[in-house]
Amino acid sequence: MTSVSIETQLTEWRDHALTLENEVKKVVVGQDKAIRAINIAIFARGHVLLEGGVGVGKTTLLQSIARGLGGAYERIEGTVDLMPNDLIYHTFLGEDGRPKVEEGPLLRAGEQLSVFFFNEINRARPQVHALMLRVMAERHISAFKKEYRLPHMLVFADRNQVEKNETFEIPSAARDRFMMEIPIEIPDDRALRKALMFDVKFQHAERLTQQVNAGVLAYDQLNAFSDILQSHIRSSDVLEDYALDLWESTQKPSAFGIQLDSVDVNRLIHTGASPRGMGMLLKAARVHAWLMGRDSLFPEDIHAVFHEIIAHRLVLNPMFESRRTELSRELTNQILASVSVPSKAKAA
Repeated sequence: MTSVSIETQLTEWRDHALTLENEVKKVVVGQDKAIRAINIAIFARGHVLLEGGVGVGKTTLLQSIARGLGGAYERIEGTVDLMPNDLIYHTFLGEDGRPKVEEGPLLRAGEQLSVFFFNEINRARPQVHALMLRVMAERHISAFKKEYRLPHMLVFADRNQVEKNETFEIPSAARDRFMMEIPIEIPDDRALRKALMFDVKFQHAERLTQQVNAGVLAYDQLNAFSDILQSHIRSSDVLEDYALDLWESTQKPSAFGIQLDSVDVNRLIHTGASPRGMGMLLKAARVHAWLMGRDSLFPEDIHAVFHEIIAHRLVLNPMFESRRTELSRELTNQILASVSVPSKAKAA
């Protein structure tokens, strides 16, 4: 980071962050909320699960984000025969007929890797998940007798939520490694749906992403700036107590008077949000406050990211797992509606 004042840095980076959102919105329509959530994850330096069906534009969205960030973009497809080593290297026969070994998608770009997309991660076997999760946590890996550092890498992954054959759901402890799970949904607006069907520009994803200005953010400076941002945004004791109430409500919802229409809430929850999850909630909330031009945390900053941070961390009793998306959304909405916001829950 440069020697300019912290206030100047915060203002300049906010301008760049909002520019990135606007650039992506030029080519990805009807996803404003998801774009804002991804922007928050970028500045909170957290990995992301994407929730959504086939053909909703996840790849175009991530390619657009990567172009605005700068750095390298890599992608791998989850398949039942994918092995951990496939992330690290691949072998092939060269033109001379001799076997060759090249760096795989995790290593190819080295320290320039900024966005890694694992498409349909639940099609890959648990051994692959284990390697991916370790790299996400440590951001380095040993291969070819050397150490590869991946300090700027953010991992985005989605899951095949339609087919159950030959899929391996990532367990709750693995989901907890992802800061957010962000819904990517088909727009409700009829005009946008019509444009997606008939406007030919949306049929050429690669050409579309080229419209995003490259390098809006300096991807290799985000780690240092994120530390500055986190230390700058203040919170009050009252707001911290409110956040603690929210955490406890994920453990024992009925104690806070939370009820669901279709399910006995006492039977629904096996385990609530983790300490790591609540730490990530506050980290993301600080970024939201900063994007809103404030240096203090308000309850609405927590509300803005609550579902995306908490829902995928809730461990439901097995009988309810098939309805996870519906029930977790209903529960997080009820938590925010039921847990009282103290009148003085404002930063000092």
